[in-house]
Amino acid sequence: MTVVKTGLEVFLDHPPPSVKGRRLGLLCNPASVDQHLVHARRRLCRELPGQLKAIYAPQHGFYAEKQDNMIESADREDPVTGLPVFSLYGATRIPTQAMMDPIDLMLVDLQDVGTRVYTFVSTLSHCMEAARQYGKRVMVLDRPNPIGGHRVEGNLLHRDWASFVGRYPIPMRHGLTIGELARLINTHFGVACDLEVIPMHGWNRDMDFSQTGLPWVAPSPNLPTPTSAMVYPGQVIWEGTNISEGRGTTQPFELFGAPFLDPEGLIDAIDPVLTRGVVLRPVEFEPTANKWAGHPCRGFQIHVTDAAVYSPYALSLALYQTIYQNYPDRFAYQKPPYEYEFERLPMDLILGDRRIRAQVEAGTPLAVIISDWQTQLSAYRSVIEAVYIYR
Repeated sequence: MTVVKTGLEVFLDHPPPSVKGRRLGLLCNPASVDQHLVHARRRLCRELPGQLKAIYAPQHGFYAEKQDNMIESADREDPVTGLPVFSLYGATRIPTQAMMDPIDLMLVDLQDVGTRVYTFVSTLSHCMEAARQYGKRVMVLDRPNPIGGHRVEGNLLHRDWASFVGRYPIPMRHGLTIGELARLINTHFGVACDLEVIPMHGWNRDMDFSQTGLPWVAPSPNLPTPTSAMVYPGQVIWEGTNISEGRGTTQPFELFGAPFLDPEGLIDAIDPVLTRGVVLRPVEFEPTANKWAGHPCRGFQIHVTDAAVYSPYALSLALYQTIYQNYPDRFAYQKPPYEYEFERLPMDLILGDRRIRAQVEAGTPLAVIISDWQTQLSAYRSVIEAVYIYR
């Protein structure tokens, strides 16, 4: 198998002349490693001695040790390099001038997971805005979209429902690498910072992570495997409900359920078309933390058998609608706060449009809901062609 060369390794093989003598910052977390699992900050300190001046950490912390939303990280010192680590999920989510002053150029080496609500995209966009404001440069060291770059899925976020789990009108499954997302934010959404993307070598849009030859390091605690990332574009919706999304188990997002569910009864109500590419295996599990901790939950494990035809968002919406209809007295929505939103319903923020929840609750057939977002999705596909790096 040919190993994809990430933007980090391309950059280190041939550092651009424009970085010579520049003071560098690094936005990173534990997944910011080379193919031999050596962390980016170690490589930078070795290859460009004395130039790395500051480190920045997204949600879940520099070591991805924080479990859930709104569990903040403080600024700290990196024990390896002695450099300051500025938390961008703590007292602020927007870099301050004091955070940006030590650097001329921010390198971004983050493993995105291909889903709109994953907050690394929001952190990236805030850093790009800060770079423009304070006269800094941004260089994104590109990494694979682990669920592929060919398929897109879902409704576009409505601007009225923008939040830290979605700042821009993109679909739930956006189909871009983090470098391409940066280009989209910079051009189409008008951030207009001084941006450069260092492309990967050897990646193509049809690849999922298993085909890259790269090691998987969990970018956050509850995405421990590439399969958890594959199901995440749909299974993340359970965060807005009292259905366990599998946090507190060894297979978060692959497992989901609640004490009151009857999985055998639910599976018969799901359109078989929506289960293409997966097997819904009835299970019982007991979370050790988070929702229903210490209580037996009944539900399913999603086994992905053919990622090319599996539609994670559509399937999870179908399951959500079926549970809503069959358990009206037991199913419930989570209340705010959620990702620093204190009034709006978390489910609406996750779905990106309150109309989707209204359609699900009204019993609108999933085929109709999916049909409704196709015009938006077609327009989005046309827009992103302009930012593609890999064809």
